[in-house]
Amino acid sequence: MTADTSPNHSARYFTEKIKHEGIQRTYHIYLPPGLNPNKSLPLVLVLHGGGGTGRKFDQSLSQGQLKTIAHQRGVILVFPDGVNRQWSDGRTEHLKQKKSYDDVGFISKVIDRMIEGYGVDSQRVYATGISNGGFMSVRLAMDLSDKIAAIAPVTAQLPLALKHKNPKQPISVMIINGTEDPIVPFKGGHVRLFRFGRSRGEILSTADTLEHFRLHNNCSSTPQKTRLPDRDPTDETRIEIEQYAGCNDTTEVTLVKVIGGGHTWPGGAQYLKSRIIGRVSNDINASEMIIDFFLKHSR
Repeated sequence: MTADTSPNHSARYFTEKIKHEGIQRTYHIYLPPGLNPNKSLPLVLVLHGGGGTGRKFDQSLSQGQLKTIAHQRGVILVFPDGVNRQWSDGRTEHLKQKKSYDDVGFISKVIDRMIEGYGVDSQRVYATGISNGGFMSVRLAMDLSDKIAAIAPVTAQLPLALKHKNPKQPISVMIINGTEDPIVPFKGGHVRLFRFGRSRGEILSTADTLEHFRLHNNCSSTPQKTRLPDRDPTDETRIEIEQYAGCNDTTEVTLVKVIGGGHTWPGGAQYLKSRIIGRVSNDINASEMIIDFFLKHSR
């Protein structure tokens, strides 16, 4: 266990290891200040994108906002690391030339350890992530709905290879996708790093992904649509919310449609040039929106 300097004096941020499939796996834990051993806190799993790391996610993607909001709301964060900076997220083409690892089993073990070791509330475990990590959160919804109450993938949809799968239980879903994402097409198709690059997996459209979960959760067929104020006209984006209610077990299926947005974390960093990844929207703080969405839902 290696401790890091935390931005909050009484908060703690450190790394733990666990063996899975004979491999030493790592994950980074953020414990908010004032942790009370008699009070169970919610857990948010945050999954990095392809080529990323758990340790760098918060600063490089959300500009420290995840820890700030977790501090304010009293939420434990865990940033796991994928093997070779990748997740086995169900996209078969993406994994064709690489060994597939049991990331579902690894994350399931991490959840168990967090419940046993840190008193996490087993009814309030959630997963979010961007890109490869977003796809992985969708896979966790399919395979770990008995342990995870809600997911919030960012720049990710349902891989074509998983379209016949369904979670065992109703699960709340909030998708945050940019309509002009140059890597993960909003309308579905092949994921490509560059326009003419090799396919990294075929995916359903954002609309079809929403419909998959809406039908599974038995939500109403007509969404409530809300257009948010254009808080930053210079970013050339707008936000529209589509919320499906009336779902089984008080679950919810919601789309945060970032009109004009790219392969980015709203309110976060422009981590590469916009011609490569598209625009960042400053009209919302995705970190705050995701955590607040999660806290509305429990098992």
